[in-house]
Amino acid sequence: MSRQALSSLVRDLVDSTLKGVSISTGKVLNTMPSSVAGVELSTILCFIACFSLFPAAYFLSERFARTANARYRLLFFWHAFDALIHILIEGSFLYECFFSYANAYGPQPYFLGHKGRIYGASFGRGPTAILWREYAKADHRWAIAEPTIVSIELLTVLLGGPAAAYACYLLWKMHSHRLRDGKKMGIVLGQFWFLATVLATAELYGGFMTFVPEFLTGCSQLETGNLAYVVLHLAFFNGVWVVVPVWVLMEAYKEFISTSISHQAQRSKR
Repeated sequence: MSRQALSSLVRDLVDSTLKGVSISTGKVLNTMPSSVAGVELSTILCFIACFSLFPAAYFLSERFARTANARYRLLFFWHAFDALIHILIEGSFLYECFFSYANAYGPQPYFLGHKGRIYGASFGRGPTAILWREYAKADHRWAIAEPTIVSIELLTVLLGGPAAAYACYLLWKMHSHRLRDGKKMGIVLGQFWFLATVLATAELYGGFMTFVPEFLTGCSQLETGNLAYVVLHLAFFNGVWVVVPVWVLMEAYKEFISTSISHQAQRSKR
């Protein structure tokens, strides 16, 4: 399928299914009210789904990193939130991509080799489908199972999410008072900062590969004409995964420099 055909297909989906109607059947996808006090219900659900994970991450940091200093508690909170977003929210996107579809015949197979199916959140009926149809108003590629996006999300959900959860485990291990040996503590500390560096770099690389190809091709799939979508859906939700990973890398840099200085100082004393 050519890029022009894909662009036309996605825009048809955004214009139809995001309004609650399936282009394949003409049926209403859901009967929920479309707005509350002038704000679209799908927008409200999108924000509730994402921000509801903030208290969950905070609870985990209070439960498992209570004795840590402010920096490590913040790192625990971030990686807990990161893991929840990747596994639950972005995991739901993959679910919609692999299990929600509509019959549509074309000259070439589009996804998973099925010539008669088009996959994606546009054809789902559950709450997660509503959430991703809302986000697709800003970035149309998320309305369907776009192969590049799905490939990035597979890495994010299957590797990034568990890696963030394991980073939380390492932080808990460091501050649970179970490590009394200095060497073992140093090993766990090194493992955490190595993992945090790799994960933060992967977050930045994933964002780069998601948006830069669009910028280079004229943002054909981004709804740049709507300020609300640009600010809330694109800049805010994706900007968090730029600002915080950069901060993590800066903290890792400080840690590596400090460790190197201490190591060299000890060697010079010998």
